[in-house]
Amino acid sequence: MFLMIESKIKEALLKNSQSFLGVDISSCPIQFQKTRKDVDGDITLVVFPFVKILKCSPKDAGDKIGDFLDHEIPEIKKTEAINGFLNISLSDTVWLNEIEKIYGNPSFGFSNKNSKELIMVEYSSPNTNKPLHLGHLRNIFLGDSVSEILKANGHKVVKTQIINDRGIHICKSMLAWKKFAPLNKHEEKETPNNTGIKGDKFVGKYYVEFEKHLKVETELILKQWDKHNFEDFDKSLVKNVLEIKATEKTDKLIELARNSTSLMQEAKQLLILWEARDPEVYLLWETMNAWVYNGFEKTYEKMGVNFDKYYYESQTYEQGKEVVSKGLNKRVFFKKQDGSIWINLEEDGLDNKLLLRSDGTSVYMTQDIGTALDRFHDFPEMQGMIYTVGNEQDYHFNVLFLILKKLGYSWAQNCHHLSYGMVDLPTGKMKSREGTVVDADDLMNEVINKAAETTKERGHLDSMTKLDKEDLFKTIGLGGLKYYLLKVDPKKRMMFNPDESIELTGNTGPFIQYTYARILSLINKGKFEFQAVHSEPILSEEKEVIKHLIEFPNVISESAKNLSPAIIANYLYELVKLYNHFYQSIPILKEKNEDKKSFRLAMSSSVANAIENGLKLLGIKAPEKM
Repeated sequence: MFLMIESKIKEALLKNSQSFLGVDISSCPIQFQKTRKDVDGDITLVVFPFVKILKCSPKDAGDKIGDFLDHEIPEIKKTEAINGFLNISLSDTVWLNEIEKIYGNPSFGFSNKNSKELIMVEYSSPNTNKPLHLGHLRNIFLGDSVSEILKANGHKVVKTQIINDRGIHICKSMLAWKKFAPLNKHEEKETPNNTGIKGDKFVGKYYVEFEKHLKVETELILKQWDKHNFEDFDKSLVKNVLEIKATEKTDKLIELARNSTSLMQEAKQLLILWEARDPEVYLLWETMNAWVYNGFEKTYEKMGVNFDKYYYESQTYEQGKEVVSKGLNKRVFFKKQDGSIWINLEEDGLDNKLLLRSDGTSVYMTQDIGTALDRFHDFPEMQGMIYTVGNEQDYHFNVLFLILKKLGYSWAQNCHHLSYGMVDLPTGKMKSREGTVVDADDLMNEVINKAAETTKERGHLDSMTKLDKEDLFKTIGLGGLKYYLLKVDPKKRMMFNPDESIELTGNTGPFIQYTYARILSLINKGKFEFQAVHSEPILSEEKEVIKHLIEFPNVISESAKNLSPAIIANYLYELVKLYNHFYQSIPILKEKNEDKKSFRLAMSSSVANAIENGLKLLGIKAPEKM
């Protein structure tokens, strides 16, 4: 709306400057800016560029332009020139018409469905050796929300994930279960079915178990090396150990010791057998992955997220290996003496990157190359590919996109890494190896339970059934959790506090949900038929709410451009604050003038619609009662 009026003002000035100013101003830049809060006005025209042309003071230039606009543009109510700026106030009719348009459009702010090109958004992308955790929650909520925001902007969207179902980390869980799983009274190894443990948590338990045993074996080796006892190690390894000890690089020494353990060697051998499709190893892999998939689906269902297409590394890594082989023939890659294949990216300001190990097994980069090719083969019309992955992988994606370009794939320029900051806890960083992660299921249950406690304390739920109450607690708890993780700019690292996420005051999901429920209650009590009439001037409290409502389409557009749900989250918070100020300051149901009451209810309804649609873009439900 503002752009339209600004365009109308600009056109009028350029067309009529000779008649009302006596000079041609076509060379003068016509600039607008946001009106300061301490002055009256809705649009501000910068007057300074006109001063030199008109050869007068900024005040006189502003008055001359203001006098012309007052008579020329019917939407303008009044103008005021202050210190080189012309503050323009719009007529009440403008605001009435805007509410009429917004109120009559339940999809206000949204572009036409499927009117723009196809974009694929990857998110979640878990490993099948552990359950989803707090870090995954930020990833999943971010990717799912960005997908919905892109849809709201008219894009066709494919929501996908790549399931990391192969690799050394998977073999660790498999080996630990084979070696350390106890037998029950029926002489059966424990499984999710006979223990009642959720599948992904069950497999994750054995990943931690592997690391516990590996740590013990690693410490024994380090003690041997400290005593210069190298009898059980080959000469080349001993040489490496002594070189690293001389540099005092402890981390490198620990990693070398880890890789020298018999347990790690067994895991690596298991990976080789898996890639060779050894029947026994492959059956174990399929069995344990099935346990995990079953657990993941239960978690996704509780989160309220879904995917349109699944990709599996076990099905894409072979293609990646083929591409690496072709790249080797084209001299994009090179082979070292040990048989491993690399790419030299030093000319691009990076370093050498491994693509295939010396034993022929692939690495993450290999399979990511294969996955990218599969996706563009499946969706050749795709004009964008967004990888939602933490900023710890910034380097990885810089290398991936660069390799794809060097291989000659033109679509590589459409690949984008949605890099986001890690989630910290008051107790420090989470570590999967040590089992110190915050489990996603446990966290969701915790916020739902906390929401139940706080909601019951407030009462007002006596008329609801038990199922309705449980649904409400879930809506509030998960709404608070999602909002808390999405309101922070994705690029920023964040500290998570579950108690704050469900508070009813401040910048929280429940605060916004509560305002929505309050508006619905208000509308239900004040049944009305809206007509765009109003007997008195629009009040400033009303105008501020309408101004913010008008920005909703721009907010959705900016959110899509920046791939940032935080823009929508914070827009909703500001909208709710403005509405609550209006609600507390101006009578609505007690208003005796029916036209004004009708107008305020229509405005309230428009706010509720914007809240509901905005929350929906964040993956959050808007409850009708709280």
